[in-house]
Amino acid sequence: MNNELASFIRDVPDFPKKGIIFKDITTLLKNPEALTKTVSILYELAKDKGISKVAGIESRGFIFGGLLAEKLNAGFVPIRKPNKLPAEKISETYALEYGTDTIEIHKDAIIPGDRVLLHDDLLATGGTAQAAVKLIEKLGGEVVQISFLIELVFLNGRELLKGYDIQSLIKYDAE
Repeated sequence: MNNELASFIRDVPDFPKKGIIFKDITTLLKNPEALTKTVSILYELAKDKGISKVAGIESRGFIFGGLLAEKLNAGFVPIRKPNKLPAEKISETYALEYGTDTIEIHKDAIIPGDRVLLHDDLLATGGTAQAAVKLIEKLGGEVVQISFLIELVFLNGRELLKGYDIQSLIKYDAE
């Protein structure tokens, strides 16, 4: 675990529901040095991959995804919840603990041959990231790396993403 960065993550008990300890990244985001260090580490992990697009998953994946796209001289692609994107899009539905959810991407966001870095703030069960990978690949993109600020190792999200280069900066082995 990157203990230095982890020291900027705030635990919020019982959010969004009782029994959950939420890992709040806003305390890292508001600190200029921690924000800069995080972007620098993520950039170093991806800089030699020939990335042409960075795809960020709504909403906190947009923060580092946008910053990484700029540093990598790549385009940025938002992957959003339903009915948020205005142009023609494709969608992917995935399982949650109780029910399903859906994410969408513009049909013209990725072109065949794009080398894509997928970024989100948190890897938990892996369902959202797996759905995002499917969207990118349906459009002909190659997911060359998936990066996360935080990984909740005890939820085994990596299992759904086997075969991909997964990078996470802060790992929690237990709640």
